[in-house]
Amino acid sequence: MGGSAGTLPSLMARLFGTDGVRGVFGRDLTTEIARDLGRAAVRVLREGEAAPTFVIGRDTRASGVALEGALVDGIVQAGGDVALAGVVPTPAVAFLTAAHGATSGVVISASHNPPEDNGIKFFGWRGFKLPDRLEDEIEAEIARGDADGPAGRLLDEPVDIASYLDHVASCVEAPLDGMRVVVDCANGAASRFTPPLFERLGAQVVAIHADPDGSNINVGCGALHPEVVAEAVVRNGADAGVAHDGDADRALFADAEGNVIDGDQVLAACSVAMKERGALDGDVVVTTVMSNIGFHRAMEEHGIRVISAAVGDRYVLEQMLEQGVALGGEQSGHLIFRDDATTGDGLLTAVRFLSLAAARGVSVAELAAVMRRFPQVLVNVEVAHKERLEEAYEIWDAVREHEAELDGSGRVLVRASGTEPIVRVMVEAESEELARGHADAMAGAIASALA
Repeated sequence: MGGSAGTLPSLMARLFGTDGVRGVFGRDLTTEIARDLGRAAVRVLREGEAAPTFVIGRDTRASGVALEGALVDGIVQAGGDVALAGVVPTPAVAFLTAAHGATSGVVISASHNPPEDNGIKFFGWRGFKLPDRLEDEIEAEIARGDADGPAGRLLDEPVDIASYLDHVASCVEAPLDGMRVVVDCANGAASRFTPPLFERLGAQVVAIHADPDGSNINVGCGALHPEVVAEAVVRNGADAGVAHDGDADRALFADAEGNVIDGDQVLAACSVAMKERGALDGDVVVTTVMSNIGFHRAMEEHGIRVISAAVGDRYVLEQMLEQGVALGGEQSGHLIFRDDATTGDGLLTAVRFLSLAAARGVSVAELAAVMRRFPQVLVNVEVAHKERLEEAYEIWDAVREHEAELDGSGRVLVRASGTEPIVRVMVEAESEELARGHADAMAGAIASALA
């Protein structure tokens, strides 16, 4: 059966974004596109005569079932074999792909996006996300729409994720005995996994937003709304809270007082702990340009060098692999423990951070106190010509002027959105009032220059 050439030209110039193919189901991402992606991936990733094998997992969105069926059809029609993992966290698919020697892992998820969205992202045989080069080849293959060869198979046995959960549990630094933890599962892929995992490690668990119905993933809960788990921690008299996003590749936290602990603070605490036991290769950590200035100051105080990558966990991982770095992450809660995972893993992050507190006999608030978080103000400026940002010298002159006024006690970051006609301004300063004043002034300069 031949592929449907012509699907790609109706889309944007590049089908793949920074984290796979993603958009509104039925409009930006259809079953036809999923089928074409499956066919093309088989042709691009096939090596030799053996049928390539794909492990497929999905989150709890209602549209995931239809996309899974179409993706399986495309892979099998092109001669690939498929093993279904069902609803599982994204990092589980990455782990199982490598552990079972599959050619590729595929996740059907739009991560933290709203329920009407969905996405498809591929992992290679080692469990790393596919590089841009292979994504480009898949796109080109869709456009060609060559005929398929002998059909592949949908394998009878579902994938058993017990080995993934065993692996995450083995990374614990101390039992969580007696620790009372609220877990916000975002009505997503973590719902059946994180609560029992924590109970297995000895914690008393209060699970919230762990009843997915296909349409409530990420809605008013999870890592996008960490204040929800923070309130639940106080209400339940818990020691800590964990908030996942829909596909559970990130984790944010709350302390017993109801304060949110972000990814920068978790990364700082884990970096210092790993350095102290000689596990932080080269005493280097990777983060993104969005990390808080307080993170940089804390790392400097502890003799840890920081490498800044572009926003996106794939770019953090690229720097980690290029520089041989053991730990990296984002403010949003994506952390990559390179010795234990090939991608951001919310379950692993939660186990590592909570068990670090247990091992040291301290609260998560005491761990997070390794850095002081500077107030951060983010303003989105709608513009007509975001592509002119790089050459808009008046904007960069304004950035230098505002940073000079902050005099080392803050910073200004300006970047264009990758998907919207927006330029983002982020300002950090000693106070929120000061940060807001500089951010609003920069927003005015950008609106004027790029109108």
